[in-house]
Amino acid sequence: MNINAIKQRLNSLQNTSKKTDSLWKPKPGKYQVRIVPYKFNKENPFIELLFHYNINNKTYLSPASFGRPDPIVEFAEKLKKLGDTENWKAGKKMEPKLRTFAPVIVRGQENEGVKFWGFGKTVYQDILGYIADPDYGDITDPLTGRDIVLDVQSAEESNAAYPTTTIRIKPSQTKLHDDPATIQNLLENQKNITELYSELSYAELKSVLENWLNPGSAPSDDEIVEELEAPKPKAQPVAQKQSSVSADMGGTSEIGGTGIMEDLPWENEAPKKAADDVASAFDDLFNN
Repeated sequence: MNINAIKQRLNSLQNTSKKTDSLWKPKPGKYQVRIVPYKFNKENPFIELLFHYNINNKTYLSPASFGRPDPIVEFAEKLKKLGDTENWKAGKKMEPKLRTFAPVIVRGQENEGVKFWGFGKTVYQDILGYIADPDYGDITDPLTGRDIVLDVQSAEESNAAYPTTTIRIKPSQTKLHDDPATIQNLLENQKNITELYSELSYAELKSVLENWLNPGSAPSDDEIVEELEAPKPKAQPVAQKQSSVSADMGGTSEIGGTGIMEDLPWENEAPKKAADDVASAFDDLFNN
């Protein structure tokens, strides 16, 4: 038995548990929370991160969150520049989506400490609107801030495609806690959100993209432990839809000299794929 591989797998599972404990995902219902100053950026409690969703049914943190190159973003930009509506829409779908997080104390659960509440653009704009209003100001101040009341409704309740969250700010100013020592403890004992979402390297994300477009090369769950110790195989480049490549790139259906991946960092690693396989790969990807 490969003990080192087992230890690495155990550590990965334990980190997943820690991540779940530190994220607050409210179920349908009403809640009262308090946004607190973020220990690692006291000037701004809001952490904006970009994510790629539903890639092999997984979510990946985009390096673009930190101003670093992202091969999936580069590929999406290539698609959008092909000049036709279909590829532009496909590239647009591949762009990372913004998710904003704030450190909060959930009222009634103060003993669980600070958690990270993630929300979308609408809720983010609503919160910023309150803060920009001089009648409210800094709602995160531990001594003179204000709590937020949330009403979370399921998709069925709100007759929408997704659950919805509406907020309102309590008009009265309150302390985060009556005990100064408890306030200090809550402010100091916070995780860095970057510990919860691991950032893959450029090469690893490139491999994720290639496996997504070429599912046959993706490892199964049973192979995960073996892969921890085994050297990673050389990544397969992305297959392109024949119609786009042939019409816009000079008539060849293979990726390489004239394909969409020409200017990307792995341009010279192209496999020899048949035209039908190329079309099928993109159809499977984007039609879903």
